[in-house]
Amino acid sequence: MLKKLLVANRGEIAVRVIRTARALGYRTVAVYSDADAQSLHVKAADEAVHIGPAPVAASYLRADAILEAARKTGADCVHPGYGFLSENADFANACTDAGLVFVGPPAAAIELMGSKRRSKIAMQAAGVPVVPGFEGDNASDEELIAAARDIGYPLMIKASAGGGGRGMRLVHEESELADNIARARSEAKQAFGDDELILEKAVIEPRHIEIQVFADDHGNAVYLGERDCSIQRRHQKVVEEAPSPFVTPELREAMGKAAVQAALACQYRGAGTVEFLVDRERNFYFLEMNTRLQVEHPVTELVTGQDLVAWQLAVAEGAPLPLSQDQITLNGHAIEVRLYAEDPANQFTPQTGHLSLFEPARGEGIRVDSGIGSGDTVPPHYDPMLAKVIAWGQDRDQARRRLVRALEDTRVFGVTTNRYFLSRLIDHDVFGAGEATTAFLTQHFADDPSLNTAEPSLKQLALAAAILSDNPDQQGWSNALATVTPMRLATDDAHYELLVRRQQDQLTVTLGDDQYQLSILTVANGELGYIDNGVRQRCQYQRSGDHLYLQAFGQSARFRDRTHQPPDVDALSGSGRILATMDGAIVDVPVTEGQTVRQGDVVVILEAMKMEHPVKADRDGQVTGIHTRQGDQVRRQQLLVEITPTDSDDTHASKEPEQ
Repeated sequence: MLKKLLVANRGEIAVRVIRTARALGYRTVAVYSDADAQSLHVKAADEAVHIGPAPVAASYLRADAILEAARKTGADCVHPGYGFLSENADFANACTDAGLVFVGPPAAAIELMGSKRRSKIAMQAAGVPVVPGFEGDNASDEELIAAARDIGYPLMIKASAGGGGRGMRLVHEESELADNIARARSEAKQAFGDDELILEKAVIEPRHIEIQVFADDHGNAVYLGERDCSIQRRHQKVVEEAPSPFVTPELREAMGKAAVQAALACQYRGAGTVEFLVDRERNFYFLEMNTRLQVEHPVTELVTGQDLVAWQLAVAEGAPLPLSQDQITLNGHAIEVRLYAEDPANQFTPQTGHLSLFEPARGEGIRVDSGIGSGDTVPPHYDPMLAKVIAWGQDRDQARRRLVRALEDTRVFGVTTNRYFLSRLIDHDVFGAGEATTAFLTQHFADDPSLNTAEPSLKQLALAAAILSDNPDQQGWSNALATVTPMRLATDDAHYELLVRRQQDQLTVTLGDDQYQLSILTVANGELGYIDNGVRQRCQYQRSGDHLYLQAFGQSARFRDRTHQPPDVDALSGSGRILATMDGAIVDVPVTEGQTVRQGDVVVILEAMKMEHPVKADRDGQVTGIHTRQGDQVRRQQLLVEITPTDSDDTHASKEPEQ
């Protein structure tokens, strides 16, 4: 009997595994880096062991430190979660060698399925349909170019050891091939330490359908339905749902049987996911097998009524699968989205910093898996996912409706998130019709308002003015004296000069020639109650110093009260003071002092959360100051580069917006 489980991970997946393990009677052990000392997963576990500094290579990827933590605490089994060491065959072997039960598949299965080249060959031998392509052993550039002529275009270059879209390139014609091979090799080497590549015929506008499989040590293997993960950005999943609106019962059975074949072919054990591409005619092709629990496993749990972590632990103890194939049924519909600290209007740049308030919406059919809470910090070292928000409904429309409301009602203040983007996506007609393919975001969503920085509406400015002009010493708005005062609000891009008139419960805000009027009911406990055009409404807010975070109509806004401050040119676009967009490490500074640059030129490359982010000049001019260098660790809003306009650039100088 296993008694104590060490979770070799962090964040929401560590919290989620600990929750089930505790319910089953296990004692639990967390591991943590410097950055995670106060994290939720540390507090949730019975014991916790520090394993190193914040960077993953010095902590969560250190197998030796994790095994030592298991030895210290007397843990007898290890759950790897997803990411980090979860698909590392050497780590699985090391656990076994240390006398620990690894809650996952055998190392040989991890190693086989971790290679796109070898796994594809194995699947062909097992009779599983695969995409036509070329899988030469450590093929040279010349061999890949020659093979591409036989495959035809468009085609995909893929890192054999890859995942998450790294080392992957879509190539439309031969003239693009050599350059893309070089870029894919470089990415693959950096991400996986292995630059082996394969080629595949590109399946245009496919569905991305994955099958959840489970196997035990007694020769049993089953599938638990499918998940549709077709909506993706840069090969990263954005929305996952079960069942797929595209999959018929006949296709589900065929894909399920093929996935079970794949699992049996590699002597699999535990939870795994076999991913397929499905074309318009519902032909399906093996893509890869993920030898771990998936991020999106909650949608399968909600439609099957099963706890997949409990299944993992049972199988790891040597028990047979809890259910046979004919006992597994699907009930209702579930949809999951990943709530990220990122800015969709700024090319989805990851956001870091203090999370002043995080209150996920709750309600019937809503599940939120999270590893972070109010007051925590979103660090630059890890994936910036705040939570997974999942909705279940008796049918797909009910699940959609619940999910949109949950996203709109979730309160997040302190960092920019993709909350509005996600709610717009789930509410989109093409998604609602079940017609979204992997091309959805580029074909149907590229011009969505959530992807563009929008000026605050006059109503948002009026709401902000109502909150900021509230005087707690007065006995409510109905007794307020008549006043007319100027107010100066700033966003990241502009300043707004307002005239605010209060008379009893009436608020009138004037901006230039425009006015907006509200009747104020209450301003208390982070909520503003008001009447607009005869309709009683509410919006949520939080004040932190001179910052105001506002959330209403499913959208968020952030203002600074600059009424009593001098003009802050640094807050305006075109200031020439180039600040770090997030915490991170400086990868390159491709400019020198004295160099002339144009607005939009890259002046710094910043690395955060395993991705490179270009920081660009906000005006034309000459580089007159460089305050960082390659290898530096910088903080968000730290000054990196100064650009001074030349005489010919004066028209670009920053100025107050005209009122």
